[in-house]
Amino acid sequence: MKVLVLGGGGQVASAVAAAAPASCQMVVKSRSELDICDEKALVRTLADSGAQWVINAAAYTAVDRAEDDSSQAMAVNDMAVGAMTAAALTMGCRLVHLSTDFVFDGESNRAYRPDDRTNPLSVYGVSKLGGERHVLNADAAGIVLRTSWVYAATGRNFVLTMLRLMRERDRLNVVCDQIGAPTSAAGIGTAIWGIIGADVPGGVYHWTDLGVASWYDFAVAIQEEALARGLLSRAVPISPISSADYPTRARRPAFSVLDSSSTRALIKAPAWHWRHNLRSMLDGLRTP
Repeated sequence: MKVLVLGGGGQVASAVAAAAPASCQMVVKSRSELDICDEKALVRTLADSGAQWVINAAAYTAVDRAEDDSSQAMAVNDMAVGAMTAAALTMGCRLVHLSTDFVFDGESNRAYRPDDRTNPLSVYGVSKLGGERHVLNADAAGIVLRTSWVYAATGRNFVLTMLRLMRERDRLNVVCDQIGAPTSAAGIGTAIWGIIGADVPGGVYHWTDLGVASWYDFAVAIQEEALARGLLSRAVPISPISSADYPTRARRPAFSVLDSSSTRALIKAPAWHWRHNLRSMLDGLRTP
C-alpha cells in the first residue's frame, strides 16, 4: 500500500509516520516541499506518488491570527482542500482529511456526534468547515476526521507552552470555562491507520482521547505529571480564570467534546484516557 502524507513535520503527520505499518510505502511532504495552495504542484505530487491513500494533515492552525488573515486561512484550509479532493478523485485514491472541534459553537449539552449541526464561531472554524464540505461533497469515499486539543512532544502546543511558562513564571492563570478533550498526536496517528486498515466508508468521524477537561484541569495535570518525572524543579500556583478575563481575537467554543464512540466501534485502536496519554508523552521528554 502506498500512502501520501501532507503536512510533514507537523504533530499529526509525524505521528502518522511513526505509527506506519512496515508494509506501507509512505511519501511524506512538508510545507517547504509542497505548497498545497499550488494546485499544479499538488496534482503532480499526487500523480507521482501513486498513492492509494492521501492523509491531509496540512493546515493553517493560527486560530487568532486567522481573524485578520482570513484569505490565507481560507486558501489553505478550504480552497486547497477542494483542489486536493478533486485530484484524489481523478487519481482514484481515498482521502483522510484532518479537521477540528472548532466547527461547532459549543452550545451542546452533550458530546458532539459526527452528524451534529456545525456552527463555527471563528474564521479558522469556518475555513476548516469549508474544507470538510469539499471532501464530503466531491466523493462518497472521502473521510473527515475531527479531533481536538492536539499535543505532542514536538511542535507548538499547549503542553509544551505550559511547561515553558511553568519554568519561567511564578504564577499562571488558565481558562477554566472551556471544556474539551486533550488528545495525543500519537493516538491520532494510530487511529488514522486503524481507519485505513478497516477501509471505513466515507463520511465524518471523530477521534479524541477519552475523558474531558478544562484548560485549567489540563494545566494542573501537566504540572503534576511533569513534577513526578523531574521535568520541572518546582510547582507554581495555577489559578482558574474565565474566558472573559483572557480575551482572544477569535471566539472559541465553551464546550467542544467530541463523541468518538462510533469511530471506536469500527476500528482497532487503543482507547486511553487523556491523562494516560499525557504521561506517555511526558515520559518521552525525560532525559535518558
